[in-house]
Amino acid sequence: MEVDSARKDLKRKSKNIYLFSGLGADERAFQKLDFGTFSVHFIRWIPPGKNETMSDYAKRIREQITDENPILLGLSFGGMIAVEISKQISFDRLILLASAKVSNEIPPYFRLAGKMRLQALIPTAWLKRPNRLLYWLFGTKTAWERNLLKQILADTDPLFLDWALRQIATWKNEVSPRQVLHIHGTADRVLPIKYIKSDVQLDNAGHFMTLNRADELSLLIRKYLAQGSGEQ
Repeated sequence: MEVDSARKDLKRKSKNIYLFSGLGADERAFQKLDFGTFSVHFIRWIPPGKNETMSDYAKRIREQITDENPILLGLSFGGMIAVEISKQISFDRLILLASAKVSNEIPPYFRLAGKMRLQALIPTAWLKRPNRLLYWLFGTKTAWERNLLKQILADTDPLFLDWALRQIATWKNEVSPRQVLHIHGTADRVLPIKYIKSDVQLDNAGHFMTLNRADELSLLIRKYLAQGSGEQ
């Protein structure tokens, strides 16, 4: 009976991972990660409604998830969307990279800016143009990484960017998800580690760690996914 129960439990474990990229980014942010034998599905950002909340947006974008018990993986803003979805559906496990689980992990100056609506004063055109400050914030280390960030910024929809920045600054989530692996870099300047309660801290890793610390991240992710999946 115990063997049969264990087999049923393994069968319930998902082999499908749904990836939510960072603010305005796409699957390019995950191009160096190795998920082993797991099937990877990239969630595509959709245009938000002008006054749509993050929770309502999550309800619409989750239609791209066809698995009954999926594994969710979110990077940065994508992690926050994945957290909102985790409150709405049944899921296997959740992995957060350079992200936040609850609103208190958003830096207080971001939240203060949200209350005062100061994020509206940030020109979107400036955020879409590569500059030394953005390279420093994201922790890019090579010309290839800076060029990729430049391409991602150029491809970002300014309306989506405006909406997402407002959502991050005003996010009100106090429910930390279950079955979560939260990996964060100690050198993250976008979401500083001092505000984050992560399960794993990657020394000297920044916000671009899916690209410049991909080997270490891949090992951590595959080890977590192997737990209870029947793989070693």
